[in-house]
Amino acid sequence: MTDEAGPWLVVGLGNPGREYAGNRHNVGFMVVELLAGRVGARFGRHKRAVAEVAEARLGFGGPKLVLVKPLTYMNLSGGPVAALAQFYKVPTTQVIAVHDELDIGFGQVRVKFGGGEGGHNGLRSMSKSLGTKDYARVRFGVGRPPGRQDPADYVLSDFGAAERKELDFLVDRAADVVESVIVKGVEPTQNLYHGS
Repeated sequence: MTDEAGPWLVVGLGNPGREYAGNRHNVGFMVVELLAGRVGARFGRHKRAVAEVAEARLGFGGPKLVLVKPLTYMNLSGGPVAALAQFYKVPTTQVIAVHDELDIGFGQVRVKFGGGEGGHNGLRSMSKSLGTKDYARVRFGVGRPPGRQDPADYVLSDFGAAERKELDFLVDRAADVVESVIVKGVEPTQNLYHGS
């Protein structure tokens, strides 16, 4: 199904700007930044898309990675993603979206291929711009907001103090999951990570 030689587009979903950096909604940015650090790549502004991009290989002689942080704000993420998929000639089967997920408890990372967007505006924009829902998603659980807090306010707030103690470990785990999807595929990755 996948072309080993072809690049993978790994999209961290989030909002640009320092005021959003620690938000739950920006965990996708956190994961792709860690992945860039692992492979020694630096983000720079792309000429053809409103996004920051870092290019590298996963391991010696491994598949090419194009790590992406769209700079259009979450609701318009799809435009830059579609432009970059076209520019790098990446099939949607080799696109991975990394995003926060309200329907999964904090501390859990899940992966799936295709399916609905669960009300996530970044995914909705990606699916519309790519013309398909058939791409992989690495879903970082942030849990439901406490009490009657509006989910939109909740995801645009920073992780709590207790959560921040675990955050580095969980971002690291999510980066492992992304690498596993690229190297092993979605189903083997689900078998590896969903039980724990």
